[in-house]
Amino acid sequence: MTGEKVSIIIPVYNAAAFLKETVESVKKQTYENWELLLVDDCSSDDSVRLMEQFAKEDERIRPIRQEMNQGAAQARNRGIQEAEGRYIAFLDADDIWREEKLTRELAFLKEKEAAFVFSGYEFADAHGAGSGKIVRVPEKLTYRQALKNTTIFTSTVLLDVKKLGKELISMPDVRSEDTATWWKILRNGNTAYGLDENLVYYRRSAGTLSANKMEAVRRIWRLYRQTEGLPVIDSFYNFCFYAVRAVLRRI
Repeated sequence: MTGEKVSIIIPVYNAAAFLKETVESVKKQTYENWELLLVDDCSSDDSVRLMEQFAKEDERIRPIRQEMNQGAAQARNRGIQEAEGRYIAFLDADDIWREEKLTRELAFLKEKEAAFVFSGYEFADAHGAGSGKIVRVPEKLTYRQALKNTTIFTSTVLLDVKKLGKELISMPDVRSEDTATWWKILRNGNTAYGLDENLVYYRRSAGTLSANKMEAVRRIWRLYRQTEGLPVIDSFYNFCFYAVRAVLRRI
C-alpha cells in the first residue's frame, strides 16, 4: 500500500440493514491504505455481529463498542481518539461511497494544499439506488460563507489531522454536530475546498432524523443562536440563505 493512511469513522446504531453495503463500498476503494473504525453505540440489532464478521474478513477493519449509548457525536469522537491515520474521513452507516472517493479527494486535497475538503453527492433511495439528483458544491467555503451554505455533507468530508489536530476535529455534543464542527474548523481560520464531483450516495430513508424537515429547521436555528452566538438579525440573514439552498438541493 502506498500513501499515508486514512482513518474512516462510521458511527453504528441499529444499522444492520445497511451496514454491509456501506462497508463493501469502503473495501472497494481504489485507495487501499485505510483503516475502518466501526463505532457501535449500543445497538440492539445484528450490527455488532456484522462488525465482528467484517473485522475477521479484513484486518483493516476495527470494531469498537461504546459502553453506553451517547449518540453519533460521541461515537465519532471515540473514533477520532483511536484513529491512527494522517487523514480522517467520516461515513454514515447507511451511505455509500463511489470506488474512487478517497483517491480523488486525496489528490484534490494535495492539489489545493488544503486541510479540509468535501465533494458533491447524489441522493439515493432506501435501497441505495441513485435518484439522479446530484448536489453540486462550491469551489471553497470560508466560515462566513458556510453559515449561509450548509452544503457540506458528512460522508463527503476528508480532513488532514496533521494540519488541524484532533481537538479541532472533535464534534460538540449538540444537534447537527457535523455542521457545528465544520463551522468550528472554519472559524479557526481554515477554508473548506469543494470537489464538484459526485462521489457519495446519500441514502434518505423514511424515519431518519434528516427526513424530519421541521426538526432540521429548529436545529440550524439553534446552531446560529446558541452554538455560534449570532445576534437575531445575523441569524435570520444567514437562515434565509440556508433555507433557499436547502430547498434547491432537494428539488
